[in-house]
Amino acid sequence: MTSVHVTALDGVVNVNSLFTVAVFVGLSLATPGQLRSLAGDPACDAGPGVARSLLVLEVVAFSSFLFSSLVAQGLKLALNLINSKDPHDALRAHIDARVLRLGMLASAVGSVVGCVFLMVSMVMVVQIRLGTLGCASNRAAAKATAGLVGLVTTALTVYIGTVFYTFTH
Repeated sequence: MTSVHVTALDGVVNVNSLFTVAVFVGLSLATPGQLRSLAGDPACDAGPGVARSLLVLEVVAFSSFLFSSLVAQGLKLALNLINSKDPHDALRAHIDARVLRLGMLASAVGSVVGCVFLMVSMVMVVQIRLGTLGCASNRAAAKATAGLVGLVTTALTVYIGTVFYTFTH
């Protein structure tokens, strides 16, 4: 059913848009003047290497989300244009199922890769704001990172499992 595919692709684009906002928040924290953490111990402050890593990770995450969104938008455009040719059959577009599945899989892979890079970049943000992970005098960064990695990894596992199940059934 084409309307289901278009709705799913809309969801991918909307979620990628939210993640893109997070990327730009991370980019705003990559400036060298903002490397003082809240740990209160100068030994816990992240160095310029962490800020550089943050910038690289954010660019790769943004690129992945943009790739995913553009593929999804392209598929939506194709489905809508094909649907407009047959107004009597508005819920079903005649499109090669392999092309549709491949495009949806590519979009899902782009989103997953973007999420992984965004998660790692958020670990860098935590180190810039709360102190480095190895800082013995302040465990807040390690606790925040553990929560972040645990929740995001669980969510990605569910998402990947759902995509896999959908494509095999």
